[in-house]
Amino acid sequence: MQNPVVKGDFADPSIVKYEGKYYMYATRDPWGGEYLAVMESKDFKNWEQKEINWPTKTLCTSSTSNDSRVWAPSVIQGKNGMFYMYVSVGSEVWVGISQHPLGPWKNGKLDNTPLIRGNMIKDYHMIDAEAFIDDDGQAYLYWGSGLNWVNGHCFVVKLNEDMVSFNEEKIKDVTPPNYFEAPFMLKYNNKYYLMYSDGKCTTETYKVRYAIGDNPYGPWKEGGNSPILTTSVDKSTLGPGHHTIIKEGAQHYIVYHRITDNSKELYREIAVDSLNFNIEGNIEKVRTNSGVFF
Repeated sequence: MQNPVVKGDFADPSIVKYEGKYYMYATRDPWGGEYLAVMESKDFKNWEQKEINWPTKTLCTSSTSNDSRVWAPSVIQGKNGMFYMYVSVGSEVWVGISQHPLGPWKNGKLDNTPLIRGNMIKDYHMIDAEAFIDDDGQAYLYWGSGLNWVNGHCFVVKLNEDMVSFNEEKIKDVTPPNYFEAPFMLKYNNKYYLMYSDGKCTTETYKVRYAIGDNPYGPWKEGGNSPILTTSVDKSTLGPGHHTIIKEGAQHYIVYHRITDNSKELYREIAVDSLNFNIEGNIEKVRTNSGVFF
């Protein structure tokens, strides 16, 4: 398959595979919309546009919301088989539950409130949540960015068994080196790889970095070869970032967005490339536009 992997103006991809089909969720450009982009594919090449009932800007608005639209979905299947979505709406994180990737979805909070309020941690941007389930079944939620394109911080908390609640007193700041936003946790050979975006998503400075730790909280040491995904010399890959990871067999793949037009509004597209580890356990530099085969 060649990039872009799907036609259209999309960003911040999240992917689940269920019953032989891939489901991709993404931000609609420019800067989000009333609802998410959702696509279904059997082969990761031919995608069919779908619609889901939740989230929407209308349904996900609280007293602590701002005017930001629907952004940055993260969907994961829990150990109970249910699907959970952590999505940024109004610059706060909402959580949804469904029995199927296409829904129907419902707000996981019975009182129709956000999981992470916009003012939960002062001076930081409460967006870009990503769930991770460890080998022992414990689920963690990572999130956080900076305001005015500076001072990004990453937070983590253990999720309760229901996947839609946590103890606020247990939130920890686990910000790794050179972090700005879009955390993603990957476990490989019993090491924890906290991957994330750095730079400004509207420019060629946006990039993907990673750091390695011995547990979900770190401490973190930035990995060899980091940053692993940056603007290419020929600018065919411009400002890549806010990624997810999928695995087919023994091979990992990185799915991310890259800029197509930032002259007036921000437009991006979804790309996929192979993700590989070297013998020392470091992630290798990503070869963009090299072609991917499942």
